[in-house]
Amino acid sequence: MDTVIGIDIGTQSTKAMVIDRHGRILAQHSHGYRVDTARPLWAEQWPNVWWDAVLICIRACLATPGIDRRGVKGLCVSSLYGGSGIPVDADIRPVHPCLIWMDRRAEAQVQWVKEHLDLSRLEAVTGNGVDSYYGFTKMMWLKAERPEVWSRTRYLLPPNSYINYHLSGEIAIDHSSAGNIGGIYDLAARDWSAEMIDALDLDRDKLPTRLVESGATVGGLLPALADSLDLCDGIPVVAGGVDAAMATLAAGATRPGNHVAMIGTSMCWGVINQRLDAGQGLISMPHVLNGDRDLYTFGGALTAGASVSWFVDTFCGEDKAAAGDGSSVFERLESLARELPPGADGLLFLPYLMGERSPVWDAHASAGFIGLSLYHRRHHLYRAVLEGVTFALRHNMEAGVRQGVTLDPRLIVVGGATQSDLWMQIISDVTRMPVYTYREDVEAALGAGLLAGQAIGLFDLDQPLQHGTLIERAKPSDEAARRYEELFALYCQLYPTLKPVMHRLNTISSAVTD
Repeated sequence: MDTVIGIDIGTQSTKAMVIDRHGRILAQHSHGYRVDTARPLWAEQWPNVWWDAVLICIRACLATPGIDRRGVKGLCVSSLYGGSGIPVDADIRPVHPCLIWMDRRAEAQVQWVKEHLDLSRLEAVTGNGVDSYYGFTKMMWLKAERPEVWSRTRYLLPPNSYINYHLSGEIAIDHSSAGNIGGIYDLAARDWSAEMIDALDLDRDKLPTRLVESGATVGGLLPALADSLDLCDGIPVVAGGVDAAMATLAAGATRPGNHVAMIGTSMCWGVINQRLDAGQGLISMPHVLNGDRDLYTFGGALTAGASVSWFVDTFCGEDKAAAGDGSSVFERLESLARELPPGADGLLFLPYLMGERSPVWDAHASAGFIGLSLYHRRHHLYRAVLEGVTFALRHNMEAGVRQGVTLDPRLIVVGGATQSDLWMQIISDVTRMPVYTYREDVEAALGAGLLAGQAIGLFDLDQPLQHGTLIERAKPSDEAARRYEELFALYCQLYPTLKPVMHRLNTISSAVTD
């Protein structure tokens, strides 16, 4: 039986899975690791951690009873947004850790860009704005702050490109990863922008010349590696792409208007579209499917499920410890919070626990409960947290609509948040859309497997995908939706109103720390 392997390199773990021609998962394995955070706002990882995890996961999958190693016909790698990319020398050996998506050290470079570049021109060319999230500002930081590293760097490779090199011996960057760097990629031309590279004083020769579609074959599996894994040598290694777009593909997003919310530790809402507009504060890149035509436009909250975990750890820590895995704590909170009206009896929560990405783009934004009184109890705050993250979701969705995108009338949600029936209902009421989830695991590794399957003719992704079971989880309540309209309007006023206070508090805190 012909199969393919999909691999996803995540921020905290790597997962691999073997899937058949029906998209069924026959084997899967994950391996965890940590992010290095040597200083506040820093987040980096050495790529050998990823490569070791990839091999561990592939071997574990192939060791699963019933898996025919010789039946594996292709591989594809999805990966976290690698920010700066991995600086490698001429022998493709890393000379510095990768500054990943959550690293925010390049704030000085952001300020320089704002002062020296025509931002409207940057947005027009790249389809993206400027923030320390983007890889081009992290590249600028490396050049300015680590000149010895910069001088030794031959290429800056996204994580999946680096892994693909180890699998195939070939250097290439897929268009989704290149576009997500922002700043230096011409989104309309689907190529590097010489104009912006020069304006930012970056080096064109550190960017590989070979740009490929996410579904293209980069090369064949190296014979020595194939022998080590007991796979057929030369099987296609497919380029892959950014994990958010891959997970959206896995959830069935293949046509303009399809949109998916992924709510785990962070939240990412993405829509397939064909319009270029950076003015609404969203991020755009070529999609991993039909990337020559379609864009993947997304926005996200840095702390979604992380806000829920923070609340439970902080306010329910003893109960969680007594329960072991914390399940009874969540069950009790859910039961009590379900009985509350929309708005948790007068509470709003801003979920900016680590600053915020789109559409506000503010590393110094901070979180807060507004409306808190002696009357409120833990289940009030819990519901307010769920509602606050959902308001952040709608904030991004409305930015997409302002961009001119016509959204499908249903919202697909994937990720850990789908375990909460209450949260699914809140999302439906706030967005005024029916909410659907998958019975099966739908994640980036599956999207990578689907691209590998298309590359070898196992799937036709231009046809409606039938690899999962969609379940309607919630329908909007007219009464609740009307109430949430009022609350969302207030939510949107909070950040601009509180921004000066947030920034002043950050300044005071930084002065004390220094």
